[in-house]
Amino acid sequence: MQAAQPEAAMAAQAEYHRLEDYEEDSPPGEEELLVHVTEGLQDSWHHIKNLDNFFTKIYHFHQKNGFACMMLSDLFELVQFLFVVTFSTFLLCCVEYDVLFANRPLNHSQVPAPERSKVTLPDAILPAPQCAQRIRANGWVIFLLVMAAVFWLYRLVKVLCSLLSYWEIRAFYIKALNIPSDGLCNYSWQEVQARLISLQREQQMCVHKKELTELDIYHRILRFKNYTVAMVNKSLLPVRFRLPLLGHVVFLTQGLKYNLELLLFWGPGSLFQNKWNLQPQYKRAGSRLELAQRLARTMVLLGLANLLLCPFVLVWQVLYAFFSYTEVIKREPGSLGARRWSLYGRHYLRHFNELNHELQARLSRGYKPATKYMNSFTSPLLTVLAKNVGFFAGSILAVLIVLTVYDEDVLTVQHILTAITLLGLVVTLARSFIPDEHMVWCPEQLLQRVLAHIHYMPDHWQGNASKSETRNEMAQLFQYKAVFILEELLSPILTPLILIFALPARALDIIDFFRNFTVEVVGVGDICSFAQLDIRNHGNPQWLSAGQTEASVYQQAENGKTELSLMHFAITNPRWQPPPQSELFLSHLKEKVQQDAAAAPPAQRILAEGPLGTSLLSDDSATAPDGLLASVLARPILSASGLVSRDRRFIQPCSTASAAASVLASLSSPLPGRARVPSADSPGCHSDRLLPEESLLLSESRLLSLSRSAVLAEVASAEMSLHAIYMHELHQQQQQGPAPLAVGLWVAAGAPKQPSVTAGSAARASQAQLRELREMPLGGWAEEEEEEEEEEEEQTTG
Repeated sequence: MQAAQPEAAMAAQAEYHRLEDYEEDSPPGEEELLVHVTEGLQDSWHHIKNLDNFFTKIYHFHQKNGFACMMLSDLFELVQFLFVVTFSTFLLCCVEYDVLFANRPLNHSQVPAPERSKVTLPDAILPAPQCAQRIRANGWVIFLLVMAAVFWLYRLVKVLCSLLSYWEIRAFYIKALNIPSDGLCNYSWQEVQARLISLQREQQMCVHKKELTELDIYHRILRFKNYTVAMVNKSLLPVRFRLPLLGHVVFLTQGLKYNLELLLFWGPGSLFQNKWNLQPQYKRAGSRLELAQRLARTMVLLGLANLLLCPFVLVWQVLYAFFSYTEVIKREPGSLGARRWSLYGRHYLRHFNELNHELQARLSRGYKPATKYMNSFTSPLLTVLAKNVGFFAGSILAVLIVLTVYDEDVLTVQHILTAITLLGLVVTLARSFIPDEHMVWCPEQLLQRVLAHIHYMPDHWQGNASKSETRNEMAQLFQYKAVFILEELLSPILTPLILIFALPARALDIIDFFRNFTVEVVGVGDICSFAQLDIRNHGNPQWLSAGQTEASVYQQAENGKTELSLMHFAITNPRWQPPPQSELFLSHLKEKVQQDAAAAPPAQRILAEGPLGTSLLSDDSATAPDGLLASVLARPILSASGLVSRDRRFIQPCSTASAAASVLASLSSPLPGRARVPSADSPGCHSDRLLPEESLLLSESRLLSLSRSAVLAEVASAEMSLHAIYMHELHQQQQQGPAPLAVGLWVAAGAPKQPSVTAGSAARASQAQLRELREMPLGGWAEEEEEEEEEEEEQTTG
């Protein structure tokens, strides 16, 4: 991924001021959320102003499972804040800790003799008048309570306004979309979206366009998110540091993200004059230096404001983390060693025009492969230390447990429970650093499985999966939960420093970015031009768009994000009709798939060997989509090692790209615009007829257990994963030039030569590795399964 240098930005001004869209006008700036028109006894929705808020609320209403769940969630959030503040104040001012810790004897003259030696909880709690007096005597506590009360009242008003707004959204679902509240969970977002598009023809929610498209709705919901994803793709954000001992560090937390959005999108002095229009002066190159200075000054002021609020935010972060994670750590100490997709990773791996639930589903599918890949790296030195620390701590713990079992009075010894708890934590943490000696890992194959789901990775990772540098870069995307907690705790301190000292240097690049990569779309407003999925203006010739793109290096999206995002959106929304240039790219890719599939074994043969490939790479059933991916990825290894039979009709053994192309060709995916989903005129109507690709990917029992929308989601996920593998393989081949023959030619007599080099990344292992694979017991890569679900909270614009 290349950084957007200032020189490149200035050079691009002469050739890329603004991208023109197919339409002419942009909507006028208006502020109201919803114009509710009543015609007789029938409600209708005409001319909805601020469609961004309206569509975003419709999406959140669906994803948060309706009004009741949203109301309870908001109310419990208020109660939770009130509880943390009240309980913290109680612990600070209303508990007599000398009595609780038995450091001071109590006057038990009024208590019977047998009970005089015991200290109860009421003995350690101060009476209400004494507690109130302590609070009044502490000025800092009163100040913090006043600040907390003001913030809580602000949140209360905001929640009430939000609930009133979502009550209208509930009415819209029932009356306009004909979706009852109790049946909302039975409808996928694609079905809701289809009803919105159909409703536009009747109600004219948007007066600037007769018909809405899927892309219009995504642009409205993800307007600012697409800008952020593009800035991460062009390395404008986040700020990177090189620290001693730690090397390159990427720092992006929820607090810093909130400040960046406040600075750029919706705060006072932001670049946007309303929710959908960039301020006119930011679209002109003449005042770029002056605007950059203004933006840098705003960054410094925002950093100073964060610095003033740092103590209060830090106290809240510490208290919230303590109440949230202490019990979990005590119950499951190994949970800190679990991993999660970092906030930076979610932006780096996100497609343009990808909704939250789509991203979450994709990253959840990649969680297990990513965990296996990261666990394949072990430190011999750390393993030796962990074994010995675990031995010593376990020995002491065992003695204490035996003594406790022999005589329970041991528990009354001071700090004995503390010692047992801490020793248990040490033993558990030490065991987490000791690898399972029975596991056999193949980092290249594991990384390919990760790529199948996350769709993006730097080019230099190919063939270097076993290197520590690759592992460290992957750790920036897939971090320990302990690292996540530490970053969030440090965020109130580091965020002001970044805003004051690091970010102002990039003000000019940010100004140039918004001017060069903003385009006006009729009925939508100003959007990030990358979100148009325009191959001509943002395609990369190294990603199968050679001859179809006119983009300079500065205009190109990095890592094939335009091409992969276009493919993802076309698969996710099969009824969408792409622009001519994008449709040409998709047609060209489909033709390339058909050509490569003709030189590869048929998909039925690859799938027939699925159990063998799955035993090598997957814990799942070979008939599931993940088993299909395992079959495709394992095919080059099985072919090169002789574990499967070869067909003399094919000159080369099957590579990963060929196997993926063969399966993709068997799916016979329709071109974009030719629907394979229920008609938009009757959304929600399900057919009992199975599509060919569904019966190919899923077993009969699996099909019967899934709804129609779930089947389509699994099929689309598998299809996109195969396209990601295929496009990455072709990209690697194009970078390396004409690929040599994969593993030797079949001569006229039919005797194969020894393999030398493979075309796919899955077959880049050495001959020694292939011999080890042949001697290895099948199924030796199975390991313990672990799943973590992390939901990213999106702030609803009011």
